[in-house]
Amino acid sequence: MTPLHLLLAIAVVFVWGTNFVVIKLGLASLPPFAFATLRFLFSALPWLLFVKRPQVPWRTLIAFGVLLGDGMFGVLFYAMRADISPGLASLVVQVQVFFTIGLSMVLLSERVRAYQLAGLALCVAGLGVILWHVDASVTVKGLLLSLAAALSWGSANVIAKQAGKVDMLGFMVWSSLFAVPPLLAASLWLEGWDAIPHGLAHAGPGLWSAVLWQALGNTLFGFGAWNWLLSRYSAATVAPTALLVPAFGMSASALYLGEPLQSWKIAATLLVIAGLAINVAGTRLQAMRA
Repeated sequence: MTPLHLLLAIAVVFVWGTNFVVIKLGLASLPPFAFATLRFLFSALPWLLFVKRPQVPWRTLIAFGVLLGDGMFGVLFYAMRADISPGLASLVVQVQVFFTIGLSMVLLSERVRAYQLAGLALCVAGLGVILWHVDASVTVKGLLLSLAAALSWGSANVIAKQAGKVDMLGFMVWSSLFAVPPLLAASLWLEGWDAIPHGLAHAGPGLWSAVLWQALGNTLFGFGAWNWLLSRYSAATVAPTALLVPAFGMSASALYLGEPLQSWKIAATLLVIAGLAINVAGTRLQAMRA
């Protein structure tokens, strides 16, 4: 990536990393699927009245919206309610990097390099450290749900890449619309018919700030810019930058939520970030040789 595009990627992962604190604050007022419903509702409305639908098939918009909205954020919010801390969630969900690369190999015929496999090995080692220390901050259920969210994110990345060089703001606005019905159905079924009205009746500035940050900062800016980068570079070039998310996520969680940073969490984070370093350095070296 060019230096300017690399800075854009870092800005996105900064927003995503600190966003895990915002998610936790929002979940204090609303149950997970109700919170996710509002997030994607305000990512679509009123913007689709002013933003033109991108020239992609409806099935692409539907698939991306459902995978990102329900498969990734619905499941992740559910896990973060009680089964995994924000800092650890920000780390585990970055396995999406390797899901993205693997799916791109299978579906888009992108090649995998030896250094990418080395980075994957370090990431798996980091996850092993987390699994070894299952405690009050992370349960097996929370770990598995976060991995499922990562798989959905990786799948959504591939769909965005297949969409090509389209208006990614419009892509995010229109695809967000299709995340809402399944999330609303999940909220009504699992959380009750009064979950959203009760939450809104007691909503304060904090909740509305969290919802708007989720919709505008995280979804429209974050994923719009991310998908724009994916449409211009290989998945193996763009996806590894997301491994910086845990550094921002754990720092923000420790600073604002008082989440403890035990030595094993630091070790797991360093293993994952080492995987990032190998991927980025390998990609740069490959480009120089070419």
